Order: sequence, then structure tokens, then C-alpha cells
Amino acid sequence: MKSHIFPFVVLLAVQGPASPAQKSPQQPDTLPAITRSLTIDWKDQGKPLQPLWAYFGYDEPNYTYMKDGKKLLGEIAALSPVPVYVRCHNLLTTGDGQPALKWGSTNAYTEDDKGRPVYDWHIVDSIFDTYVQRGMKPLAEIGFMPEALSTHPHPYRHYWRPGVQYDSVYTGWAYPPNDDKKWGELIYQWVKHCTQRYGEQEVNTWLWEVWNEPNIGYWKGTQEDYFRLYDYAADAVKRALPGARVGGPATTGPRSERAGLWLQHFLAHCAEGKNEVTGGKGAPLDFISFHAKGSPRIVEGHVRMNRSPELNDVARGFEVVKASAFKGLPIYITECDPEGCAACGMATNPENAYRNGTMYSSYTAASFARIYDLAAQYDVDLEGAMSWAFEFEGQKWFDGFRDLATNGIDKPVLNVFRMYGLMRGNRLKVENPGEIPLDSILKGAVRGNEPDIHALATAYKGTASVMIWNYEDDDLPGEPAPVALTIRNVPGTDILLQHYQIDEEHSNAYTAWKKMGSPQAVTDDQYATLEKAGKLELAEPLQHIRVSEGTAIVKFDLPRHGVSLLRLSITH
Repeated sequence: MKSHIFPFVVLLAVQGPASPAQKSPQQPDTLPAITRSLTIDWKDQGKPLQPLWAYFGYDEPNYTYMKDGKKLLGEIAALSPVPVYVRCHNLLTTGDGQPALKWGSTNAYTEDDKGRPVYDWHIVDSIFDTYVQRGMKPLAEIGFMPEALSTHPHPYRHYWRPGVQYDSVYTGWAYPPNDDKKWGELIYQWVKHCTQRYGEQEVNTWLWEVWNEPNIGYWKGTQEDYFRLYDYAADAVKRALPGARVGGPATTGPRSERAGLWLQHFLAHCAEGKNEVTGGKGAPLDFISFHAKGSPRIVEGHVRMNRSPELNDVARGFEVVKASAFKGLPIYITECDPEGCAACGMATNPENAYRNGTMYSSYTAASFARIYDLAAQYDVDLEGAMSWAFEFEGQKWFDGFRDLATNGIDKPVLNVFRMYGLMRGNRLKVENPGEIPLDSILKGAVRGNEPDIHALATAYKGTASVMIWNYEDDDLPGEPAPVALTIRNVPGTDILLQHYQIDEEHSNAYTAWKKMGSPQAVTDDQYATLEKAGKLELAEPLQHIRVSEGTAIVKFDLPRHGVSLLRLSITH
């Protein structure tokens, strides 16, 4: 919702109580209620807050132009004040365009019986058209290898499903090209075609990323093979459109020594290595990308999240970049998630049960805020952190996939991004005597009687925003935390309060669906009810708050897990 008056926004992490069956036997029914006092000063403004959350991605490109895919993309575009970037796998994969889990195809490249290239862009165009029509931008992932170009083309099409060994997805599309020049020409023709279709000015705003996670099974060549692949792809992009932005390497897990070195070696190649196309030194590099993942598991019958691995991936990636010749380049975390398999549902991976309810939304709110802190600490140019979450056509309702919507119905986590979309302007310092230091979160988990309660704050003209979360790794109930938020130097005397909330009863289609009896076939009336429940909603009627001598105080109880938004609009 957009206000025509100057709004002051407070974003809070909240969740209603879990069911009694979820209570830990070690956890007392009541805990001492200690008020958490947070303070911000409206006039004490720092650097602008980059909308790094406005990036989304998924494996299955053919979902893009399907009914629920188009609907969700429209909602994602509408929630953001800036253009949203979208990345997907399989944009060059050979096939008939029929989607499946972790699979998609465009048939962009085949060869005739004499081995001559045949280019067919109509499916890729359908994907990019869907983005551009909604004001979105492709973060175009250059991959995977067409069957006719693969050094090991058979088997090519995989038939993975949850429960099947994950490595079975790595088939002929993951191998290097059998002809480097044909590979380069394919990329040249693709970028040239996009420039002709969408215009040079538009395509210059896109991002071109070479491959995905070449340090694991997604790449069946050597590191040197990838450097050659990159050289030919980057050269082709620049030949077709000199102003285009190209980068990589989209490696995953830089917190491990091997993965960290992989990223380090790639940056050294782009700076000093021999270019396999030109014979000169180095390769074009306009941005750097890597991936970061958390690690949930089941402990004593409940889900235990773990932000530490994801945040350490981020920290190590920043450290490698800062030590390179490219320390000033933009960074994109092109997959940034609680764990690593979006298509693995909770039936085969019970630790993924967090995805349907408010645990996912609270994790997202808290982890993104800490990533902002890491970017500031390392003084890097972090432009985007991509949630690898979209939707899965034709699957069961709330089946535990890492998605933003199920069967066209928004999950609670999507409302976190709607709230982030209301945060604008310059960062404000938050005074918080009870803050758990970032270094402590990097070293270990957040559990027990000391939840992570902290804030992210911004201000823009007559608008300020404060995000406050009450987060713990264990998906267990906990007592609400009384919070006293003091805002100093408020430029007004009267504030209109709008209180939005994501909890068990608000902005939560999952709870509404369970109340219906968890149907797998819904009526039209039920669908309408679920659609409404999935939107961001007010938790209480509007009210006015007086400002005294430039200071306003907001007091509330902040339940464990979830997200709320207080929108305060200055009226006088």
C-alpha cells in the first residue's frame, strides 16, 4: 500500500504462538519478560539502503509464462519500488519446453545434419517478454550446454524427483562445449538478438552471468575449462553489446576452503590470466557473483534453522573480493537461502517444513538485515541478494517447496518482501543495549532464552522505516518480548499508525488453509478466501500517536518469529 502522505515505517518480526504439541520439554511455560529498548534518531542518517532483496530466481524457466508464474511475477514486480531482477537456470538447455522439477528447456540451439547452427529464440523470448512486460530485468544466466554442443551429450534429459539421488540431475547439459567457437557464437547471437528485440538501452540494464555453481556438479569440466568457457562467453557478450554487463562465477559455499579458493582463482584469472579468445591478459568482469546457503535440520522432533553457514558464506565471499583486484566491483549473491534445494519438499526432507509458515518469513527478515550489516562491515558494493524461490506449477498445496506461492496463493514469506518494499532512504543507526553481536551470530546459533532481537532502520524525507525481529533458530514457541521503540527528532507532532502483521492469524494463507482442513482440491470460494489471506493485512484499526518534544515512543509485545510492519504517517 502506498500513502500520499509522508509515512514512518516500523518493520517487526512476530509470530503467533505455536501449538502445544510443538513445545520443547526443556522449555518452561513462562520466561521473565525483559523489555527490549531500541532507539533511533531520525536526523542521524547514513548511506542509502540498497534494495538488495529485489532479486528472485528458480530452476524451471518454463514456469515463467504459465498462469501462476505470470501471476506471481506480477505480484513481485508490484511490491518493489525498483525494477526486480530475475534469474533462472536452463535458458540454453535443449528440449521441448515442458517443465519438470529442476528441469527446463528452450531449444535455443540445435544443429542441422551438416553440423551447422540452428537458432530458435521463441521460448527464450517468451521468458524475457514476461519479465520486460512487467518492468522486470533479466539476470540472464548463460547456461546450460545445448545437447549438440556437449562433449558428453548422453544421457541428456534427467528425470529427477524428490527422494532420488540429487547428483542424478547432472547429465549432458553440465559438460563443456565440444567447440569453443560455436559456443561463443551462440552467446553472441543471443545477445545480439535480445538487443534487436528489446533495444540497446534496455539490454544494457540487464546482467549476464556465465553458468551456475561451476565448483560443484553443475560443471563437469575442470576449473581451467570454466575459465575458457567464461572467456568465450564474456567476449561474445561484449562483441554483441559493448555496454552489456557480464560477470560470474556464481560459485557456491565460499566459506569452505576449496570453494573460497575457486572464487579467488577466478578473480585472479580475470585480472592476470591468459584470455583464451584474445591471447591477452585478463577477461571482462563487470560484477562478481557467488552463492550462500544456510543449513536447517530436525532436532528432537522440530526444525532447527542455522543462519551461521549462510552468513559465513557471505562474509568469506566479501573477504575474497576485498583481497582481489576487483574489490570495488558490484557483488550479487545470486542464490541466498536457508538451504540448498528448492524442489525438495518436506515429505522427503522434513527439515524443510519451515517453508510454509512464519519461520521462513522471520528467517528471511533477520538474515537479510544481517547481510546488510556484513556489507557495511566489509565495505563492499553489494547490489543484490537473490532469493531462490518462485513457484511450482501443478504440485500439491503447501507441499514444503521453497516457493513464494503455492497454486497461485501467496505464502507468508512473500509478505516480508512486500514489507521490505516499503523501506526507503538512508540507513539509521539503531541503539540496542541487548543486541547479539554479529560476530556471535557468525560463530554459533541463536537459541534458548536469548533470541536475536534487533533492528534495521531507514529514513527518507518524511518517511522512516524500522525493521525489528525476534528470531531464534528453533521452530518452537516462546514468550513475546516487550519492546519499547524510541524515535527521536521526529519532524511532526501527530502520526497516523497503520499496523500490518504476519503471524498465525494475519497475512497467512497457510493457517487459513489448515483451518479449511488442508484440502488438496479447493472450491472457488475457498480459493478466494485463501487469496485474500495471503495478502499483507492490517492487524488492528488505524490510530493516532502524539509526538512530544520531537520524540515518539511505540510499545508493543513482539512474539517469537514472524514479521510485522508499523507504518506511521506524519499528519501534522
